[in-house]
Amino acid sequence: MANTNRAVVRQAVHRRIRRKVRGSDVRPRLAVYRSLNHIYAQIVDDVMGQTIASASTTEKDLRGSTGGNIEAARRVGKAIAERAIEKGISSVVFDRGGYLYHGRVKALTDAARQAGLNKDELAKVAEPEATEPEAAEEKPRKKSKEKK
Repeated sequence: MANTNRAVVRQAVHRRIRRKVRGSDVRPRLAVYRSLNHIYAQIVDDVMGQTIASASTTEKDLRGSTGGNIEAARRVGKAIAERAIEKGISSVVFDRGGYLYHGRVKALTDAARQAGLNKDELAKVAEPEATEPEAAEEKPRKKSKEKK
């Protein structure tokens, strides 16, 4: 029987992701945790087992009217990128924490990229949109047979 508890399913997905995603001293891991009211990000060196930098909407500087929206995620993404660059980190491995890459999680990573983290990925993300071909011409629909 499939497990219908969202938290348990997310933890299983997170464990599956962490089998492949490892942070090193050269390219640490950017881990994201998203709660209902807040979003948290931290840069972790998995070899040493240390958190290098962190940011969240619970901090006074990053707190807005609410911490559970896309604008708050953008603020946290920009802050974590600035703190990482201060520590000399320009490239990270992204760990979405078992969440879908959508909404607040995507806003956080996009803001971090725009603030200077993983500059090479920003070019790769923007490139496919520019090279997409024009919209294909619509094919005429076949008329369905009417029932009598």
